Amino acid sequence: MRKEDIIQQPLVTEKLIQNRRDANEYHFAVHRDANKIEIRQAIEEMFGVDVESVRTMNVRGKEKRVRWAAGVTPDWKKAIVRLAEGDVIEEVEGLLA
Repeated sequence: MRKEDIIQQPLVTEKLIQNRRDANEYHFAVHRDANKIEIRQAIEEMFGVDVESVRTMNVRGKEKRVRWAAGVTPDWKKAIVRLAEGDVIEEVEGLLA
């Protein structure tokens, strides 16, 4: 699996921005089949930072309804990546400005 396929997008919400400031953690939507080692290597190669830890979780899709049609949003995987002290991912910081 290519590193570009592993990291799908950074997650940016008010709560995650506060978590980034307090604990130097970044949140990403990642490929469902990616493991922690692959995620760590992809982040380090793509952004040139040192990763201290990676935590992952599978997020279940939510039931949605449009008029009479019921459906489910897709399941996805979230990765919480803690960087070494002083490291910053500039590409994500640009989204926050």
